Amino acid sequence: MSGAALLVGIAEWWLILGAVVAAVFLLFGIDRVDEDARGAYAFRPLLVPGVLLIWPLVLWR
Repeated sequence: MSGAALLVGIAEWWLILGAVVAAVFLLFGIDRVDEDARGAYAFRPLLVPGVLLIWPLVLWR
């Protein structure tokens, strides 16, 4: 396996795990973190790209 293929594989797994965390966080967890997010469903899709990238921080929070 070349170095480029390894980096692409790592990026794929990072985004897959980020998508799982984003789905769980945006469906259940965001209401616990931010009280103003209750009932505001229109802005949640806007958070997906950020959660995909920084999902370890979201889990830590």
